[in-house]
Amino acid sequence: MAELSCIIKNSNTKDPRIEWKKIRNDETTYVFFENTIQGDLKDRAEIQAQSWLIIFNASRTDTGKYRCEVAAEEDEIMLAEITIDLTVKVKPATPQCQVPKSVPVGKSAILHCQENEGYPSSVYRWYRNSDALPEDSKTHPKFLNSSFTLNTKTGTLVFSAVNKGDMGQYSCIASNAAGTARCDAQLLEVYDLNIAAIFAEVLVVLAVLVLITIGIRCAYRTGYFAIITGSNEQSDDNPTNPDSFHYLRSDDEGDFRHKSSFVV
Repeated sequence: MAELSCIIKNSNTKDPRIEWKKIRNDETTYVFFENTIQGDLKDRAEIQAQSWLIIFNASRTDTGKYRCEVAAEEDEIMLAEITIDLTVKVKPATPQCQVPKSVPVGKSAILHCQENEGYPSSVYRWYRNSDALPEDSKTHPKFLNSSFTLNTKTGTLVFSAVNKGDMGQYSCIASNAAGTARCDAQLLEVYDLNIAAIFAEVLVVLAVLVLITIGIRCAYRTGYFAIITGSNEQSDDNPTNPDSFHYLRSDDEGDFRHKSSFVV
């Protein structure tokens, strides 16, 4: 709940006219006009003690400048106003954390932590097991063997080259003036690359390629492809198209003459 006070003192006017306005992003809107709450505060605000504005369930969208204007026609000063700057602070939501499950030694890794509900904007801090990580590993003697940097505004933790000492449970805390929130810890495993196994796999692939090449060359030398080519050409000389037919010439076809015939 937010209470915005607008105190009227020593007024000779029995019922001075009171108006509340909200100013945000250079836009002015009515909040209280003609004795009625206006706009998005209609169902969650009221006027108390003649001129105080009370906002229930205040949210970050209520942040802005509020101006109370009082018009007292029977007073020496007929118009007066006061502006109140309201900032609604919202506790961060549970941040979304992304931690790689496993990373090989010497490779880079990026951990993310982000939430969008808190106001003002959250500041982020990463923890490994129970140790808070500094913004730069080189600035703390406990983390000199690591190679990471932390951006507290974006929540990004970047390792340029991980080592076995970086393995552990990682969690992140988002905090602002309204409170804090923490994501569940996630395990980051760091493992050694098996160079021997990788080299062996490469050798196997090369051996397979060599065997294929030798097989193709032997097939050429023994005339295997030539036999296949010759067989195909022979098949082309004697086509067997199911849609074709042979025309047989009769002996007297050459003496064929047109004869007229009538059917009665």
